[in-house]
Amino acid sequence: MAKVRPEKRTTLSFDALGDGVTFLTPPLLEETEITGPSALKLFVSSTTSDADIFAIVRVFSPDLKEVVFQGAIDPHTPIAQGWLRASHRKLDKKLSLPYRPYHTHDEEQKLKAGQVVELDIEIWPTSIVAPPGYRVGITMRGKDYEYGGASGGKLSNFKNELKGCGPFLHDDPLDRPADVFGGATTLHFSRDRQPYVFLPIIPNKVKRSHSRRRV
Repeated sequence: MAKVRPEKRTTLSFDALGDGVTFLTPPLLEETEITGPSALKLFVSSTTSDADIFAIVRVFSPDLKEVVFQGAIDPHTPIAQGWLRASHRKLDKKLSLPYRPYHTHDEEQKLKAGQVVELDIEIWPTSIVAPPGYRVGITMRGKDYEYGGASGGKLSNFKNELKGCGPFLHDDPLDRPADVFGGATTLHFSRDRQPYVFLPIIPNKVKRSHSRRRV
């Protein structure tokens, strides 16, 4: 996938409690396997003193319909997700790897108005093979992922409807007060602030003897 370096400073803002923003690759030219852990680097500011980033790796068919899978519980699970609270962005430089940022969680670093901070977000491992013509997407938002299609229903022992994340939601008002996590989040792009997604693309020439999920 081509690297595009921004020529000038650009920003993109979204409502933290809205649908966020999604970036898509061009249609894939060949069958593409993504197997392993991923990572996302962002440069972010917020109108409030903190921000939660929910990062979702997704796959879309040629007609831009999202492809989801049966998860452990939820029938509409995206291929991979990651999370980070901006105030917990501090990294352990010795333990961090390009595909696995390691956060110390030993210091709360609140945001200041207009302050741009660098975030390294771990995205859990996945394994998927996307056919030619499909697109890979990455969504950034300030709340849990929700599948845009049919509901997954509701089980008797869960309080919430299954919308893509099962019962495992980040919706506790004590942990996520709206006055802190309901602001506007801004992504920053420039020559010295270059966000990227680290994806483990397996070359087609490698013989694949392991099991794979196909779209």
